[in-house]
Amino acid sequence: MKILGIIPARGGSKGIPGKNIKLLGGKPLLHYTIEVAKASKLLSKVILSSDDPEIIEVAEKAGIEVPFIRPENLAQDDTPSLAVIKHALDFFKNKNEEFDAICLLQVTSPFRDENLIDKSIEKFKNEDLDCLISVREVPNEFNPHWIFEPDEHNQLKISTGDKKMIPRRQELPKAFFRDGALYITRSDVILKQNSLYGKSIGYIESKNDFYVNIDTPKDWIEAEKIIKKTKG
Repeated sequence: MKILGIIPARGGSKGIPGKNIKLLGGKPLLHYTIEVAKASKLLSKVILSSDDPEIIEVAEKAGIEVPFIRPENLAQDDTPSLAVIKHALDFFKNKNEEFDAICLLQVTSPFRDENLIDKSIEKFKNEDLDCLISVREVPNEFNPHWIFEPDEHNQLKISTGDKKMIPRRQELPKAFFRDGALYITRSDVILKQNSLYGKSIGYIESKNDFYVNIDTPKDWIEAEKIIKKTKG
């Protein structure tokens, strides 16, 4: 199975200016994702998708291929990941190179389990999935069976539609949230169904203790705290 690793990193971040190449623990944020991508044995090719010359320069110096400059209209605040992925697949298709699936690696999730990518690819192939995403377990207090939302009378109802509360945490079914570290999707699901998920969504749990999805200055401070902890 040919799998294209895509690292999207546009310029123009407003929340944290220059975020993708801002130094975290003495190296550009981008490097954390590049390192795990280069360590994978099962990705057929890894590329950077960017519109920014400085980001491209950092990536190329780190040994990542940058086959194109992403068009400006695909590098906006509201540009969906799906459009960025389609652009990459179309680029290679025009070069007579096609991939069975893509592996999206977001720079904003710098802390990944060792071998997360290859373990995920193996599971993706073995279970014949449309998509596989990395997740973390939702803490009990935020489990959807214990979450309320207002109804049309502005009274609370259980968000899952349950009529009765599950009384004990031991009885709660597991629930997960996407941690953003990894998405693997079949190319035909992206191109034909216009979906990043398809119909069969597998998952792999991220087990490392350190998690942050960097979007705000507060998130960056948390990432710096994690770096200090890991360096002891």
